[in-house]
Amino acid sequence: MNFLKTAAAVTLGVSLSAGAMAETTMRVASWLPPTHPQNAVVWPTWSKWVEEATEGRVKIAIEYGLGHPKTMFELVEDGVVDASFSYHGYVPGRFKLTQAVEQPLLGVDAEAASVAHWRIFNKYFAKAGEHDGLEVIGLFTHGPGQIHMADPVSSLADLKGKKIRLGGGVQGEIGHRMGVTAVGAPAPKVYEMMQQGVIDGVFIPMGEQKSLRLKEVAKNVIALPGGMYLGSFGIFMNPDFLAGLEAKDRAAIMAVSGEKLSAMAGRAWDAGDAAGLVAAQEAGVNITMVKDGDALSKEFKDLTNGMDQAFLESVSDRGVDAKAALAELRDVARSYK
Repeated sequence: MNFLKTAAAVTLGVSLSAGAMAETTMRVASWLPPTHPQNAVVWPTWSKWVEEATEGRVKIAIEYGLGHPKTMFELVEDGVVDASFSYHGYVPGRFKLTQAVEQPLLGVDAEAASVAHWRIFNKYFAKAGEHDGLEVIGLFTHGPGQIHMADPVSSLADLKGKKIRLGGGVQGEIGHRMGVTAVGAPAPKVYEMMQQGVIDGVFIPMGEQKSLRLKEVAKNVIALPGGMYLGSFGIFMNPDFLAGLEAKDRAAIMAVSGEKLSAMAGRAWDAGDAAGLVAAQEAGVNITMVKDGDALSKEFKDLTNGMDQAFLESVSDRGVDAKAALAELRDVARSYK
């Protein structure tokens, strides 16, 4: 009888051990505050999808404080962490094609843009190899980038010479055309820089009025219709980590990623913008809501003349039909329901 009990105990122990070994934790690096929609909504939602799809065999652990957002690409490539996300504009020499979705006057929200971004990337841009060394599992944009200033301005011409934090990508070209003094820094540093008077303002979505507490330091906002630009982000995994999973778990993770993840991320950032607008209004931020046809709107449209052609010339070495891709991206985004 004792032998049977011992055998049963050993069998149970081996079974539990095998179950524990089968469970894998995916380490995900994040560089935004825990309260930001990316960390409060996107990662938890996707984590739940992954855990359910893999029947609990793959779980997600979010890690903070691992460096500048531009280093996230390298951290994942090198296997320091298993997955992350970042803003393509932080690595301008590597990522050029992703600026297609950032071009001005697209006139859609982040969800529509994100779905178009994912589809066009897979159809046209993936083969260019800008993400070599990474498994791209999602692409999204933040909401419309707007003008957030410490002091009020009445026209875009008033921005000339102002110290503006720019994050790279298309906003850099817009800032150049405006004649601003560009200051580079990761988004989480903007509050401190505004507070200390290092910068006069920032081009960033409305959501950061709440998530980065800009409502306390950037008390004047110009909100252009459709914004000035959208910002391109990638969500990516280490290919070796993915290859190390069982085939069924790889398939399960990819099934809850791609367009589904891209749309959800864009939707979460849209909701963040709505919350940011409310927070700014409640904090007494002076918000100028520009309408189509207003002087500021016309001024911005004139400012953007030729940007499409400049983008196409900048990616002429990528070996893709960027003109067709840009046209199709706009069609997909504007027809998205």
